[in-house]
Amino acid sequence: MTQHRLDPTPTTVTDYFNPETPSVLSVESGDSVVVRSLDASGYLSRQQSPGDRPPQLLPQGRGHCLTGPIEVLGARPGMVLSVEFRSLQTADWGWTVAAALDNRLTRRLGLAGGPPVSFLWDIDWDIDAAAGTATNDRGHTVGLAPFLGVVGMPPADPGRHSTIPPRTEGGGNIDCRELVAGSTLFLPVTVPGALLSLGDGHAAQGDGEVGGTAIECGMTTTAVLTLVADAPVPGIHAETPSGRITFGFDKDLNVAMGDALDNMLTWMQGLYGLEKAAALALASVSVDLRVTQVANDVWGVHAVLPTGAVTWNA
Repeated sequence: MTQHRLDPTPTTVTDYFNPETPSVLSVESGDSVVVRSLDASGYLSRQQSPGDRPPQLLPQGRGHCLTGPIEVLGARPGMVLSVEFRSLQTADWGWTVAAALDNRLTRRLGLAGGPPVSFLWDIDWDIDAAAGTATNDRGHTVGLAPFLGVVGMPPADPGRHSTIPPRTEGGGNIDCRELVAGSTLFLPVTVPGALLSLGDGHAAQGDGEVGGTAIECGMTTTAVLTLVADAPVPGIHAETPSGRITFGFDKDLNVAMGDALDNMLTWMQGLYGLEKAAALALASVSVDLRVTQVANDVWGVHAVLPTGAVTWNA
C-alpha cells in the first residue's frame, strides 16, 4: 500500500463536480490517502467577530470547498469504490449558522427572513480534539464525532454539477453522522477514474442537520481507496462501527425512505437467506430508519441494521 498526501491549495480544490476536471492526484486501488480539507466555505482564517467574513480559498463560493478530484486508476462505471475512513482529525475551530436560508423548513419554523443565528466561542466553536468536545461562546459544550459531509464523484453528464445535493450513485453531500472513523462507505463509480473529492468536515452533527449546518470545520482524513467488483447492495451503502447502513435520497422524504429500506432488504436477503417479505418482517424488528439530513435540496434517509441486532444459526 502506498500512502499519498493531498493538501488544499488553489490548484487542488474545487467547489463543483465536473467529469472533465483533471485529477490532482492519481492512486492505485488499495492505496491510502491523507487529505486535508478546509471547512465547507474554504475560510483561510478564523472569524474574528460575529458577521466577519475571513478570506476564502475559492472566493466564488459556488459550493463546498472540496479537495480533489482524486483519480483511482482502473476505476470505471459498473465498479464500486470503497472509502475506508482510518482517521478523521478536526481543526481546532469551527462554525455553525442556522436559519440562514428561506426554505420549506425555515418557513415551517417561522424563521424565514430573520437574521441567521451564529454560535461563537472566541471565533465560533473552540474544538478540543484531545478532550473530544467543542464549546461555543454561550458556554454550551457538545461531544465530537467527526465525519465528512461530502464524499463523492461527479455525475457522468458533462459540465459542472452542484456539490449541494447528494446523489444516488456517486454520492456527494451525504451528511451522514454515522460515517465516523472505522467506517467504510461504498460508492458506485460514475466516471472513469472515479474522480473522488472530499470535504465539508463536520466535528459534530445531529441526525437531520436541522439548522442547515453542523460544526463546520477543517479536517485531515486518512482513507484507503479500493475498487470492489461485487457489492451486496446496488446503491450507496456503508459498514460502520454502529452497523450496516443503506441510503435513500430524494426531494420527497417518503421516496428517500422507501429507497433506503429497499436497499436494506436486499442486503438482508443476502445476509440471512430470506425472501423479500421475510426480510421486511425481520427488518421491522431490527432496522432503524433515520433522517440523514433535511439541509439540502435533496433530502436523505438512512436505514441502519445495528451491529449484533440479528444473529443467525444457518
